[in-house]
Amino acid sequence: MSAAQETAVYTHGHHESVLRSHTWRTAANSAAYLLGSLEPHMKILDIGCGPGTITADLAELVPDGHVTGADHAPGILDTARATAAGRGLANVDFTVADVHALDFPDATFCVVHAHQVLQHVGDPVQALREMKRVTRPGGLIAVRDSDYEAMTWYPASRGMDDWLDLYRRVARANGGEPDAGRRLKAWALRAGLTDITATSGTWTFATAEERAWWSGLWADRTLASAYAERATGGGHATEEHLRAVSDAWRAWGTHEDGWFCVLHGEILCRKEA
Repeated sequence: MSAAQETAVYTHGHHESVLRSHTWRTAANSAAYLLGSLEPHMKILDIGCGPGTITADLAELVPDGHVTGADHAPGILDTARATAAGRGLANVDFTVADVHALDFPDATFCVVHAHQVLQHVGDPVQALREMKRVTRPGGLIAVRDSDYEAMTWYPASRGMDDWLDLYRRVARANGGEPDAGRRLKAWALRAGLTDITATSGTWTFATAEERAWWSGLWADRTLASAYAERATGGGHATEEHLRAVSDAWRAWGTHEDGWFCVLHGEILCRKEA
């Protein structure tokens, strides 16, 4: 384990309430800014692949190429392999990796992709340097991260305000940066990338089904995930506080006029030829 890696802990863990969100992610709803640049022959590295739903989508989009899914947590890769196998994909494999020190030769991949990764790592600039190193000249580094401070919802809720404040404190105590989305371009410039297209994208949860799903997974995550353990273990919240935050999530989810928007920063960087 590298020194940089030791400075950050994955805040969420892989509790069922977390995977409920991760397995919902697709290339269409989470990597649309990249898809127009893909070609059938490309070799792609998907960093922080988690349960592999985005990875599998990318593999289907490059039928003459290959996708490698990489994650720091070995256990989740069994789920990712099952995802790919269930879709009959033969052009994908999975491996354990540390984004701060990738175990691949220089100039290996046409595209290196990371979704919701840099907000959790100890040194995002070093991570981007490594992503650049393993990208072929003329290839692409594609990164998307949410920005917690920019998340917004209706109706107003003091309990939800408490959730946001608590989450940002816990994430920073773990060595991450929860407001990563706004920082991606700055980090890329510090990593020596120059051809950068910076955009943004959103997830919006507004229908009754969307509100129930989004509020339910956060209500459960607040009480039962690794995040909950780190919130109490780090002295950031009591169990009573977490129950109040969880209740606030469930209450928000019952509002017919409820609306929640997650803002993401995106960067698409072309490595110099």
